[in-house]
Amino acid sequence: MARIKTLKRNRIRKRIRGVVKGTAERPRLSVFRSNRQIYAQLIDDERGNTLAAASSRNADFESKKITGVALAKEVGMLLAKKAQDAKIKTAHFDRGGYKYHGRVKSLAEGAREGGLIF
Repeated sequence: MARIKTLKRNRIRKRIRGVVKGTAERPRLSVFRSNRQIYAQLIDDERGNTLAAASSRNADFESKKITGVALAKEVGMLLAKKAQDAKIKTAHFDRGGYKYHGRVKSLAEGAREGGLIF
C-alpha cells in the first residue's frame, strides 16, 4: 500500500513540476514532508541552486517541544525570514504531490505571515 501511495504522489508531483518553474526573481518553494519532519526550500530551477532552506530539524525547534501543524508554521516563518534576508519577496508554491492540508497548508500560511508572497 505504501508503494502505491508513493507512486501516486510522484505522478502528481511530476504534473505539478510541469507547470511550476522557479527563477532567481521568483523561486519555487518546494515542500517535503516525512512522517516526523518537514522541509522547505526556495529553488532557482534555471541554475539549479537552493537559495534558502528551512526544516523542522533545526535545534531551535527541538528545544521548543512543538510538533505537527504548529511546527510546520514555524518552519514556514523561518523560511520567509531567510527569504527576506536573500531579498526574495515572491515565490511559486510547490506542494510536492501532497494535499494542501495539515502541515503543508500550515507551512504555507507561516510563510505568508512571514512576508513571502505566492
